[in-house]
Amino acid sequence: MKNKKRFKASSLLKYIPLVIWTLITIIPLLVVFIGSVKSNHEFMNSGVLSLPKHWDFHNYVQAFNQGQMLTGFKNTFIIFVVSMAGQLLISSSFAYVMSRFEFRLKKVIMSLFMFAMLIPAITSQVATFQIINGLGLVDTIWSVIILYLGTNIIAVYIFMQFLQEIPVSLDESAYLDGASYFRIFRSIILPNLKAPIVTMLIISGVGVYNDFYNPYLYMPDPSLKVISTALFAFKGAHNTQWPYILSAVMIVIIPILILFLALQKYIYNGVTGSVK
Repeated sequence: MKNKKRFKASSLLKYIPLVIWTLITIIPLLVVFIGSVKSNHEFMNSGVLSLPKHWDFHNYVQAFNQGQMLTGFKNTFIIFVVSMAGQLLISSSFAYVMSRFEFRLKKVIMSLFMFAMLIPAITSQVATFQIINGLGLVDTIWSVIILYLGTNIIAVYIFMQFLQEIPVSLDESAYLDGASYFRIFRSIILPNLKAPIVTMLIISGVGVYNDFYNPYLYMPDPSLKVISTALFAFKGAHNTQWPYILSAVMIVIIPILILFLALQKYIYNGVTGSVK
């Protein structure tokens, strides 16, 4: 009996942190959803978790139209696809070279990447803006795409970990059959990096999807708004329509949530595979 009680107590202690963490995650989303279906008057005069008397889903229509969310989604989609495709291709090819080839200054290059991670990004913003402005890319969609195309050192390390599990003999066999290094990378390496590619697509992609600072700074043109800057349209100097903002937030959350749920199997495989 004592052993059973100890077992139940240990099981209870194991699940308590999970329940607490689940509540910490769900409650903010619940607050946003409840607030999104209230009128502005009811939102300002009721508790954050109190259910609305009248569920006003028209807020979503107003948020989508007034915030020009369609334009925001279009620009975000273009930036997301181009920047993530380029970033993943550059990171995986860089990891392939660093993993498979020996050359001078290899350790120096990796050390420079590590050193770059230690420099706070905010300290280089003036120089970065001057470079983008000098290239004539301010107020164009390519300004933020170029910033996102930079090689992600975390992605490089994850790719390098997976490359250690791919036998070098596959490369050698393909090379003896006449395949070039580019063909080996395209036909052998990339197909075997599917799990880490999807993992980094979510990890880095969420940052691109949610980024407000870079689009707001480099693309002030209203026609170039993305979903993060589209939310700014609801904030006024004297009045802020919080139900519209929360409705827009829910609209913004849905696509990335669906993407995560659809690809979560690959994300877990990518993370656990890199650990192995």
